Amino acid sequence: MKKILLIEDDESFGYILSEYLSLHDLHIVWAKSGEEGLKKVSNEVFDLGIFDIMLPDKNGYEIAALIKQKHPELPFLFLSAKSLKIDKLKGFKVGADDYVTKPVDEELLLAKIRAIIKRSAGQKMPTTDEFIIGDYRFIFSLQQLEYAGEITRLTQRESALLQLLCQCQNQLLPRKKALRDIWGSTDEFSRKSMDVFISHLRKYLSKDARIEIRNVHGKGFIFSVKT
Repeated sequence: MKKILLIEDDESFGYILSEYLSLHDLHIVWAKSGEEGLKKVSNEVFDLGIFDIMLPDKNGYEIAALIKQKHPELPFLFLSAKSLKIDKLKGFKVGADDYVTKPVDEELLLAKIRAIIKRSAGQKMPTTDEFIIGDYRFIFSLQQLEYAGEITRLTQRESALLQLLCQCQNQLLPRKKALRDIWGSTDEFSRKSMDVFISHLRKYLSKDARIEIRNVHGKGFIFSVKT
């Protein structure tokens, strides 16, 4: 079930739209202000955002820009009574995938949502299955780490975290990205859990002194292999 963040301050419209989309196998998380929406997207993982523009605090353009800065992979569309060409152009300028004016044709909106989610999923890069890490060989699909013929079996979450580190080798892996992609949350429990898994990986990889998973305080991790 795809998870959608709806930011809409109109109680009646928000309720009706949430109920309609829920009936079509979509999980709707409804935020009634921009600030509430920002909190939701910081702690949960979504497949799509639907943002009203005229909100009681920050307007939808500002909210979208803030979300896009931190979560550039999240597709979103605007729902608004503002129907002028300049409003639509402004929406697309901040990165919207679509702009739907009110009153809303629910069937058309549903078709647009499904098309955006499908297109977004199709744009995701294929994952590499096998990695050479110093003297180690890591096979993601088998969840195994091999060193000098000795095999260590990894858990699914350990494998997913090591794969992310390998894909970002010599670059910063943002803590929030790892939490969102693997734990689906950035709450305190998930943060502590990830720190434990990082410790596990350091231990598994400790036989090759060239390998390092360095903690960048407040930001994330840098995975490297010295030459």
